[in-house]
Amino acid sequence: MARPVQPYFIPSGAGDANPAMSTRAPGGTQDGSRTLAGMLLAAVVAALMVVADQLIETWADGHLLVVWVALWTVAFAALALLAPPLRQLSASLAAEAARWARLNAVRRDEAQLWDLAQHDHRVMRDLQMAKLYSEGERA
Repeated sequence: MARPVQPYFIPSGAGDANPAMSTRAPGGTQDGSRTLAGMLLAAVVAALMVVADQLIETWADGHLLVVWVALWTVAFAALALLAPPLRQLSASLAAEAARWARLNAVRRDEAQLWDLAQHDHRVMRDLQMAKLYSEGERA
């Protein structure tokens, strides 16, 4: 007599069943938007520093300390002023990307189910009965 095999690993789709194995943050959102916000902030501040360096270099005729203080003032002001809007932008971009991925997964699953129903009359009958049942509930 055969015994059923019990695997010692968690299938890739069951990551949410075990909270210790989950890649999500405790609040339910992913931490990717925070990383994206940091990278956007670094890129914007770096670009702003290059522009500020070019402008200040023409104004300060050899006064290195003035240039150094002005550049750091621009850097800290940019960090203070641009961090919240870039964090909101990255959070909305991450949420939109997650929504798009979920919609694509649902479409892919529905296409697979429909393809299976085209080849298996039992699945097609189940889909037809589910449709009739849902129409009966609405009436």
